[in-house]
Amino acid sequence: MLQLLHGTLIASIFEVDRIHYECSANLRKWYSSSIGSCLIRHEEERDLSNVGQQEFMSRQGKAIKPKPKPKPKAKILEHLQCGKRFLAKVKKFVLCRPVEIFGSKLYATVDLDKARVARTRMVENQPSNPQWSESFRIYCAHDISHIIFTVKEGDPIGATLIGRAYVPVEEIIRGFMFEKWIDILDVDHNPIGSKIRVKLQFLSVAQDLHWSQGIKTQQFEGVPYTFFKQRKGCKVSLYQDAHVPENFYPWIKLSNGEYYEPQRCWMDIFDAISNARHLIYIAGWSVYTEITLIRDPRKSQQDVPTLGELLKKKAEEGVTVLVLVWDDRTSLMELRKDGLMATHDQDTEKYFQGTNVRCFLCPRNPDFGRSRIQGFEISTMFTHHQKTIVVDKEVTGGRSQQRRIASFIGGIDLCDGRYDTLEHPLFSTLSTIHHDDFHQPNFATASINKGGPREPWHDIHCQLEGPIAWDVLYNFEQRWTKQVGDKFLIPRGKLDEIIIYPSPVTSSDDPESWNVQLFRSIDGGAASGFPVTPKDAAAVGLITGKDNIIDRGIQDAYINAIRRAKNFIYIENQYFIGSSYGWKSSDIKVEDINALHLIPKELSLKIVSKIEANERFAVYIVIPMWPEGIPESSSVQAILDWQRRTIEMMYIDITQALNRKGLEANPRDYLNFFCLGKREARREEEYVPPEKPEPDTDYSRAQQARRFMIYVHSKMMIVDDEYIIIGSANINQRSMDGARDSEIAMGAYQPGYLADEGAARGQIYGLRIALWYEHLRFGVMDESLLHPESKRCVNVMNDIAKNNWEIYMKETIDADMEGHLLPYPIQVTRDGKITTLSGSRFFPDTKAPVLGAKSEYLLPILTT
Repeated sequence: MLQLLHGTLIASIFEVDRIHYECSANLRKWYSSSIGSCLIRHEEERDLSNVGQQEFMSRQGKAIKPKPKPKPKAKILEHLQCGKRFLAKVKKFVLCRPVEIFGSKLYATVDLDKARVARTRMVENQPSNPQWSESFRIYCAHDISHIIFTVKEGDPIGATLIGRAYVPVEEIIRGFMFEKWIDILDVDHNPIGSKIRVKLQFLSVAQDLHWSQGIKTQQFEGVPYTFFKQRKGCKVSLYQDAHVPENFYPWIKLSNGEYYEPQRCWMDIFDAISNARHLIYIAGWSVYTEITLIRDPRKSQQDVPTLGELLKKKAEEGVTVLVLVWDDRTSLMELRKDGLMATHDQDTEKYFQGTNVRCFLCPRNPDFGRSRIQGFEISTMFTHHQKTIVVDKEVTGGRSQQRRIASFIGGIDLCDGRYDTLEHPLFSTLSTIHHDDFHQPNFATASINKGGPREPWHDIHCQLEGPIAWDVLYNFEQRWTKQVGDKFLIPRGKLDEIIIYPSPVTSSDDPESWNVQLFRSIDGGAASGFPVTPKDAAAVGLITGKDNIIDRGIQDAYINAIRRAKNFIYIENQYFIGSSYGWKSSDIKVEDINALHLIPKELSLKIVSKIEANERFAVYIVIPMWPEGIPESSSVQAILDWQRRTIEMMYIDITQALNRKGLEANPRDYLNFFCLGKREARREEEYVPPEKPEPDTDYSRAQQARRFMIYVHSKMMIVDDEYIIIGSANINQRSMDGARDSEIAMGAYQPGYLADEGAARGQIYGLRIALWYEHLRFGVMDESLLHPESKRCVNVMNDIAKNNWEIYMKETIDADMEGHLLPYPIQVTRDGKITTLSGSRFFPDTKAPVLGAKSEYLLPILTT
């Protein structure tokens, strides 16, 4: 019987007693009785089939050589199973003498039914009594029947199963300590004569002092068991998009009586780089030297240096300029210099050759504990996705010559296609600020010569000052040292002379002060200085894999923030895929998907808990209309398929909870998905392209309709207007895994603006209202927007989005569509299933199905 395990599972794996390999001289006998019989049956069937065909041919007077009758699918599967069983026996026969043949390398894993949640290191040369003595702290949100311990033999290609041990969930669900020797069983659930010693204890979310309580006091210590600790006395600048015009409206009043002041990201980055005296350290998924950070259509761009020119100038002044760019393995010089991802990595490296800027391309290398196949997957399929800038900065009001560290992190790469404003123009800026920065990867032949629509870009970024900025610096040093070594880095001894040691930039009684914590998704293949042993790794908040060390702090931060949430959650993210262990699908094997991170399930379980407690709660999620790329392509359709399964799982959880309570409420009273779109009327003075798109294409239809999606690239979550996460990590397995894409994020709050006795009305609240104004374009702010958990607010958001959708889908348009918020084009049935909006099977102007399609050849690891 399945039971919900929602909380934290403490699991320890100690040792195995007397491993028994299935070694016997009966391998030949087994071959004769099993594989031999398979082959004999196959030959008999083929011979009988040929005889029958020959008789038929002879009766017809034809002398055509008969072809073997195709085997039915069941027969093919039967023969494949025979082959698999034989190969398993061969492996086990080899394992009879593991030390003599290739040395034993044994490891154990923890599975919650079919979801793998932990694994030990590999121990060598302990073939009969392997000892690990490793403990794991596992966040869980799973409906399961058993906790399963699997023992395997590792080899260069993959792994061989030794056996599994099962603990029924009933043994631990009540929180009692469980410590026993458990029988290890083979694939047919027969004991193999070995036992494994384990210890388990489950702590329910109900036992968590922070569960649904928010940040209760200013003494909150941050997310526990993570690599970086929370830093106090910091300053945070929040950015929406690359630039915010000076005429920003509305005035957003904060609880201190002042008004929210939007910051300007690329202007601040330009100033920070221009004013640096000692160091400029940049790490990016893409860094493009030809962009300009300052774009004022009223001024000539000839006087504004490109990013490449600016960095070269600073390096010539004696500033240490280090640039670390992901090495896209598809960007081969003889094929395509900018690679499949168009990151310009080869161009950037070439641009800085022979200059004082030290630029290195950084491949996503696997940690040494990976098998050859896993290593190939990591190096060719995954990326370095962090976007960080670290500079030295003047000390405000200081008399000393010493400087301080400032850093920038978030979703915005320093590359083409990222500069945008709150207006997100499609056509109107193609003769000015976007003429030399035309970005439209969703149409195969798009170019400035064929005209718009360009792809508008919406993103979130931040600047960090104070002790937290040093953590971003340390992350860069770890990555640089792993890739390049310690050369070119300013030694810490010299840094102490020119930079003030990490210290608060705000006083403890300053209500505008921030507490900030840095989180990462990264492993020992991408960062140096990680502990070697599992015990030492656990002591600093890291987890162990099969001889690799992993930092999964970003996922932990999201889980903790969702569990703390009291009233509402607002998310903007480029992707939304995960918790595949909970998908209700008969057409896939969920264990093959491995999109195991908990975030979607945590969100739905939070809503379920509020329904059960008769409390209001609302989750708002803004995602792109489709993932960037050709919307009809197999990869985009596969991602949309995974996304649909994720969303459906959440709505099924909610509808079942409503049914249990006997409520007639709509599940969208609690959970809503939106996307952003722009529709722009023609202007007399706008750019006239010399060419036209090919007729009857997505490009041509979008150009004629004067509309396109605003691409949501944000990676942000706001909880109760008191806590915010901003970073580079998407809500998918690539970003949350820790051993796939490398990522960085921060979680922060202002102790002076908590939602303990009332609504929080600090800078985080200011950003949320500014974002909602950008998306909604309300004239007068509805009072309900101050209370996002209310059903009234949910209705207002949905009504505005619905009205915008009607304008977006009209045949013609005479004026710009003011608001951008659109309902994601799906409907939810009474049982939680997902269907498309009436008349919207395909995305507007495309032939791409909204619900996606399962790919028959793309591996899930590529698209999850």
